[in-house]
Amino acid sequence: MTVPATRGNAASAQNPPASPSGVWLRRYRPVVDPAVRLVCFPHAGGSATAYLGLAAGLADAGIEVLAVQYPGRQDRRGEPFVETVDALVEAVLPELGEWTGHPVALFGHSLGGTLAYETARRLAELGEAPVHLFVSGRRAPTVPRTDTAHLLDDRALIAHIGTLEGTDPVVLQDEELLRMVLPALRNDYGMAGTYRHRAGALPVPLTVLTGDRDPNVSVEDARRWSEVAGGLVGLHVLPGGHFFLNDRLESVCHIIEEALDHVR
Repeated sequence: MTVPATRGNAASAQNPPASPSGVWLRRYRPVVDPAVRLVCFPHAGGSATAYLGLAAGLADAGIEVLAVQYPGRQDRRGEPFVETVDALVEAVLPELGEWTGHPVALFGHSLGGTLAYETARRLAELGEAPVHLFVSGRRAPTVPRTDTAHLLDDRALIAHIGTLEGTDPVVLQDEELLRMVLPALRNDYGMAGTYRHRAGALPVPLTVLTGDRDPNVSVEDARRWSEVAGGLVGLHVLPGGHFFLNDRLESVCHIIEEALDHVR
C-alpha cells in the first residue's frame, strides 16, 4: 500500500511528480507541495549534479531543489556554451516561469553566485522577485578585480583549479578527463572575466556564505555584498576553502532552512 505523501515530504519513487519539461532544470529529490523551491546555479565548470547533496539534505524540510544544467556538459555536452552572464540569465528565465505556484529562492556558488544574483535582479524587474537569494563562495560585484583565468594556457589553468581544492587530484592528472572538462571551465571563467556589474539595488533578502580559507574570496569581499543589498540578512563564515560546501553540507542546509523559515 502506498502511503499518501504530505506537504514537505520527498515524493516516493513509485509516484514521483513530473520533471521539468525543459532542459535547463534538474529535480533530483521531488517534494510534494513544497513550501519553497530553491533554484541552484553551479560553479564554473560545474553541472547540476553538484547539488545532489543539497537536494537530499533539504527535501525533508519542505524545500525542493531545482539545479540549473548549463549547456556544454553532461547530457547537454553536444550543445554550444553560453558565453556571457546576461545571455545565460535570459535563457533560464523562461524555464523558471514554468514553476510558478510556490515561493522561489535562488542559490549560487562561485560563478553561480553571480548568475543567481543577476537572475534575482531580472526577476525583480519583471515583478517576480524571489523570496530570498543565497550567494556562496563569491566576492561582492563591487569588489574591483579582473578575472583572467580563461586566458591561461591549459597547464596554468589546471594549476589554478588545483588551488581551489574542489577537484579530485586524480582528475587533474587524467588527460582524457581534462580534455572533457577544460572547455567548460575555460568558457565559464571567460563568462566571469567578461562580466561587468551594473549599479542598482537588489530588492531581495540576501544571505552570504563563505569559507574562512577561500583563496578567492576574503571575508571582507563577502561582507561587501551589503553594498548592493538593502543590508545583509546574514553573513556566514564557515570553516573551509573555496569549496567549503562539500564538507559543511549539514551547516549549509541549516542556514538555508533558517533563512527560509518565514516562507515555510
